[in-house]
Amino acid sequence: MSLSDRLAEDLKLAMKSRDQLRMDVIRMIKAAVLNKEVELKRDLDDAEMSRVMTTLVKQRRESIEQFEKAQRAELAAKERKEIEIIESYLPKPLSSQELEAIVASAVTETGSHSLKDMGTVMKAVMARLAGQSIDGKQISDLVKSRLS
Repeated sequence: MSLSDRLAEDLKLAMKSRDQLRMDVIRMIKAAVLNKEVELKRDLDDAEMSRVMTTLVKQRRESIEQFEKAQRAELAAKERKEIEIIESYLPKPLSSQELEAIVASAVTETGSHSLKDMGTVMKAVMARLAGQSIDGKQISDLVKSRLS
């Protein structure tokens, strides 16, 4: 079952069970995907939909940070619940050992030795992780530690 089919089915189930938060989040995901499809003038595959949803998760995390600074715990809690729902549609994240192995092989393949080569290594790593829900900052930190 494709990701868009799964979203449609889950939206129906959420409507039947009157789960307002899940309905709102699924509709938000579908709207973000539709916006990206209109922008690219084509349908998105599952990997591209995952990237859109990863962006949504990142936006929610930034919102949580802002809400906590403003001492709005109830809004931060709502954002956390939204992240949970969005992440249920994303592929299982890689473990830190798997990420370190990918970074190590990219460093070896590119023949990089210093921080000047960080861009080359990052490009190679991100190409391998296409379609995965990953934190770019975490990857960047791993590459920096490996090259220094």
